[in-house]
Amino acid sequence: MSTATVSKSSSHTRRSRLYGAHAVRDIPAPRRYPWTQADTYSTLVIAFLALVTRFAGLTAPVSGGTPVFDEKHYVPQAYDMVRSWDNLLIGGIESNPAYGLVVHPPLAKQITALSEMVFGYTPLGWRLMAALFGVGVVLLTMQLARVLSGSWKVATFAGLIAAFDGVLLVTAKFGMLDIFQVFFVVLAAYLLARDHEQMRMRLHTAWATGGMGDSDFGPRFGFRWWRFAAGVALGLALAVKWSGLYFIMFFGLLSVFTDLALRRRYGVRRYVVGTLVRDTPAALASLVLVPVLVYVWSWRSWFASETSVYRHAKVDGTIPDDSFLQHFPEPVAGWFYYHQSVLEFHASLTSSSGHSHPWDSKPWAWLVAARPILYYSNTDTTCLGGQDCKQMLFLFGTPIIWWLTIPVLLWGLWSLVIRHDRRFLLPLVGFAAAFLPWLASFDRQMYFFYAATFIPFVIILLALTLGQIAGTGKPVKNGFVHALGGGTLRWGTAGVLLYLCAVVAFFAVFSPLLYGFAIPNWYYNSIMWLPSWQ
Repeated sequence: MSTATVSKSSSHTRRSRLYGAHAVRDIPAPRRYPWTQADTYSTLVIAFLALVTRFAGLTAPVSGGTPVFDEKHYVPQAYDMVRSWDNLLIGGIESNPAYGLVVHPPLAKQITALSEMVFGYTPLGWRLMAALFGVGVVLLTMQLARVLSGSWKVATFAGLIAAFDGVLLVTAKFGMLDIFQVFFVVLAAYLLARDHEQMRMRLHTAWATGGMGDSDFGPRFGFRWWRFAAGVALGLALAVKWSGLYFIMFFGLLSVFTDLALRRRYGVRRYVVGTLVRDTPAALASLVLVPVLVYVWSWRSWFASETSVYRHAKVDGTIPDDSFLQHFPEPVAGWFYYHQSVLEFHASLTSSSGHSHPWDSKPWAWLVAARPILYYSNTDTTCLGGQDCKQMLFLFGTPIIWWLTIPVLLWGLWSLVIRHDRRFLLPLVGFAAAFLPWLASFDRQMYFFYAATFIPFVIILLALTLGQIAGTGKPVKNGFVHALGGGTLRWGTAGVLLYLCAVVAFFAVFSPLLYGFAIPNWYYNSIMWLPSWQ
């Protein structure tokens, strides 16, 4: 018997004694996905499509040269920052004299202010950064699909669908907040996927080389830069909107439980305690503490200014004398009082308290894009030889994408639970974080743009499903295909190509609603398929 054989046998015996007999079985090595020429070309094509769709007509429409819809809140707030920005690293503050209390954290408006500094208080100034981040959302969705699937084709499916989804498009064409949060949420998901990929490789290497150590808790993973970066991204998402808290909670639990699954997979005897002792504290630091610190950092200009809203609330009589906030230092007391005021504002926006809005919608309606939001309208115009026309711009989901949300969620759950396809786990958790918390507060006034954070994960589920279908079925017997020099085209692949073509076609048909093009009344009425769309 050779020395290598003896060494291998000894290693297996030792692993069996420490971690149980199931650790000796062969575990396939994690795949390493090499970046190929196909990845480069497909990414460039999708990037081009994203740029064209988001920058086409970016500076229109406007309302008499002023912002439209909720831009009227956030664009002036961002320009407040521009005018008070006297320190390069600190930034400006939101005085917001016309609209009262500022009800969202400052980061998205700080980003918008950067382009307003360059292009002024103009449509290009207040929309440029949103459009750039919108392009980034498409590319990040594509890259996350690539990491999960290990396929440039699945990544391309995801990128194409994301580029032609109406919600991601319109969200990226206005100076509002949501596209920035979507970007940071998808970025955090991508970074966590890379973290899991790296940890699996580290653990497999330790297992294969006999480096698991003598502890029943298993080896230490070492510092995890990908997870730390995910914490930063989650903090930035929280600094855009408080709903970022949901992703901190869901992604934090996901990170811990996937660590537990890895320790169990590689035969760690006390994998539950090992996860609690060796993984959970670091996860709390990276995915809870780091986001909180990033969130506080986003308020740096508020703390630095003497004229910020509620900055001196403790001493000017705003905070009652019997409030517990009186025990905090002045800046901290004012900052907490500000947050308390914002929380009370959001809590008051309930249907039962009399608040209503014509474009209010509930979470279950988002699943089929049943109630879009009208951003801009002009019903008194003519076009095409004097016909009566309409200009209507909606936050509108491309139906052939959104109407598959429920089926693809059910298929994703089936694939994960029954077929143990772990690729579906992260997009399902991402969807849950973006959707489930809103069900707990269904009495609250809600709008379709809240759904913007879950559609990238639905798109990834769609892309993974299309990847399963492609290449299946019988060969298509078609002389035209062979005449083009193609190989064997199977019905599954043909179905995938047909669906992707339908996505582009639907986008084209409904594009007047996404760009605010003037169209004849008869055309407008012909694409208003549901009464709830009007």
